[in-house]
Amino acid sequence: MFGRNQQPPSVTPEPAVTPESSLEPGKGRPTPKRKEAEAANKRPLVPTDRKAAAKDARSKGREQRELEYRAMQSGDERHMPVRDRGPVRRYIRDYVDARYNLGEFFLPAAAFFLVLQFALARTAIAFFAILLLYVYILAAVGDAYFLWRGLRKRLIAKFGPEAEVKGLAMYAVLRAFQLRPSRMPKPQVKRRQKPV
Repeated sequence: MFGRNQQPPSVTPEPAVTPESSLEPGKGRPTPKRKEAEAANKRPLVPTDRKAAAKDARSKGREQRELEYRAMQSGDERHMPVRDRGPVRRYIRDYVDARYNLGEFFLPAAAFFLVLQFALARTAIAFFAILLLYVYILAAVGDAYFLWRGLRKRLIAKFGPEAEVKGLAMYAVLRAFQLRPSRMPKPQVKRRQKPV
């Protein structure tokens, strides 16, 4: 084993393989030295011209935001923000946009009741105005609950039980509490045109 002289086993020489006859050709260039490879990968943490780099980053960000805004106006999902992409989220948007929601009229109703309360201060009508505002809030919350309950059943029926519905309730409810003209992405369905 150690220190013994052993005769190597006789091996028949194999024919030399030429690059043309090999199945896997080589990379065609020598492996670079470690020092050269590290030097090629080195990049400065801070660019030499910081003003130009900042200006370039701002222009790229502006272009990206404009692209996303146009996509949200037209309904093109390829360029929408990630939070609005996918068939499940599109179904949620269409379902919410197709129905009348109490939540979407919350801001005008709250403004009306508050103006009524301040205009008729120190009267019984002011008390009833605030009371009606609280009743409206409770009704809007109840409507949002029933919206999500029905929507959840439809999502599971359409996309299967493996559809990830966790976290989508807030997406649906927040959309339901926005005025229809101000919703982004823009509604792509008419009222009462529920998705199948």
